[in-house]
Amino acid sequence: MIETKLTALLGVGGPIQLAGMPGVGTPALVAAVAAAGGIGMIPAPMLPADALAGVLDDVATRTTGVFGVNFLMPFLDRTCVEVAARKARLVEFFYDDPDPELVRLVHSHDALVSWQVGSRGEAIAAERAGCDVIVAQGTEAGGHVRGQTGLAPLLAEVRGAVGVPVIAAGGIATARDVAAVLTNGAAGARIGTRFVASAESGAHPAWVQALLAASAADTCLTETFSSMWPNAPHRVLRSAVTAANAASENVVGEMQLGGQAVPVERFSAICPSGSTTGRIEAMALYAGTSVANVDRVQPAAEIVAELVSGTAYP
Repeated sequence: MIETKLTALLGVGGPIQLAGMPGVGTPALVAAVAAAGGIGMIPAPMLPADALAGVLDDVATRTTGVFGVNFLMPFLDRTCVEVAARKARLVEFFYDDPDPELVRLVHSHDALVSWQVGSRGEAIAAERAGCDVIVAQGTEAGGHVRGQTGLAPLLAEVRGAVGVPVIAAGGIATARDVAAVLTNGAAGARIGTRFVASAESGAHPAWVQALLAASAADTCLTETFSSMWPNAPHRVLRSAVTAANAASENVVGEMQLGGQAVPVERFSAICPSGSTTGRIEAMALYAGTSVANVDRVQPAAEIVAELVSGTAYP
């Protein structure tokens, strides 16, 4: 395994963080990444406090590794933040200005705080707010994208402006990608798209198969899937945009949420999990440019092992 400022801070074996992905980040996936020496991340959007506590307990029974909770600020429930801070090592926030009050709340329960940013200015604000870790997200990332800068220049700007460990995010799927960001000053790498195609992923099989067949050019930054979350650019498969625009119905499918069937509206930000039915191809099929290097389904532990393979490092 590889030692960096991040691995030393969190006590993990490798500088790999699972992206927080609703519908994808099952307890099995989070635990598998953590058990393999990475940082497992539980996606918390729209989970009530009691349900989040149950997921945290579930993950804790599966692994003694390090895991955290990811919150999306537009859907933040502060009660859930307190639950996460009591039970997880790392609490992460995304998509709003860094909030010192939230940082203090998490620190009061002895957990660490991470903030995902898309600009140098936001990174500086995160460090000033007291964050222990910063995630610098380039526009290559799948899912919702905060900034307007590619990862390489953004990482250089952020690393030159802050002193806390920086995790690089966006377009990373191979050991060479990880080596490149570590060489350029990152303390870790955040991986999303590759883990969508893991054996423990909760993603719908049709979404996974679409990823396996896609290239970087098959993704695009868009605001197409903005129902529930307007004015928030996101990177998806281009085919999903085409299919959603071609659909005539207002409801394209159905998903299970809390044991109940919930309709999936056309242009919804919700991605299809394994229990989702309907026109999967017309839903938000999030994918980063790293999809070009996602060509098979593998166990999460195997993916982590490949990403930290010593032969790929200078």
